[in-house]
Amino acid sequence: MSQPSKLRRSYFITGTDTGVGKTLFSCALLHAAAQAGYRTAAIKPVAAGGVQTSAGLRNHDAVLLQAASTEALSYDEVNPFCLDLPVAPHIAAERAGRRLKVERIAGFCHGVLMRRANLTVIEGAGGWRVPLNDQETLADLAKQLKVPVILVVGLQLGCLNHALLTAEAIYHDGLELAGWVANSIEPDMPERAANIATLQQQLPAPLLADIPWLPDATGEQAAAWVNLSALLSINT
Repeated sequence: MSQPSKLRRSYFITGTDTGVGKTLFSCALLHAAAQAGYRTAAIKPVAAGGVQTSAGLRNHDAVLLQAASTEALSYDEVNPFCLDLPVAPHIAAERAGRRLKVERIAGFCHGVLMRRANLTVIEGAGGWRVPLNDQETLADLAKQLKVPVILVVGLQLGCLNHALLTAEAIYHDGLELAGWVANSIEPDMPERAANIATLQQQLPAPLLADIPWLPDATGEQAAAWVNLSALLSINT
């Protein structure tokens, strides 16, 4: 594993769908890295579904990422685009009278990346091809940032197809799949181990975390299942 002082890694976290555990894994990775002595930062560039507070609109996932980072980031740095409605980002933006553009979103991301934390995670919204506007998707943001991708697979019926198609799209877009995560989102998934074994055979990237069913789990709890060495040994 790299020494903390020398490590500079950034990863884009995507998922096979919405609600598959991107934030849980992102926070788990941040906690695992911090426990190993690394400086960490997180970005949730676009979040749809906010709660009005005295400090302004706040998204729960972005708040968790901010708290899990070791770097002192303001909320606006972590989540520069917070939208009210919990719907697809381009629809939420349209209803709010705003327009999301990859170039502008990437500019905010670069601001955090310039802080040069040892490990920075950039968490997407929904799946790989979630639209941001009529022409751009979150995949275009990952392409512009040119960072490796980690795929979070929500373990449920249909996850094999979703995972393989998403990995194919990531490669088609010219990006590296740095690894994938098996996250149990159902308490009793039939043939769980067999599904994971199939993905290990067919996904050309390491399994970085096998997270069991953890009702109301926190990122700190899930950090125990993160294989940090497998991730940080890639291309070092």
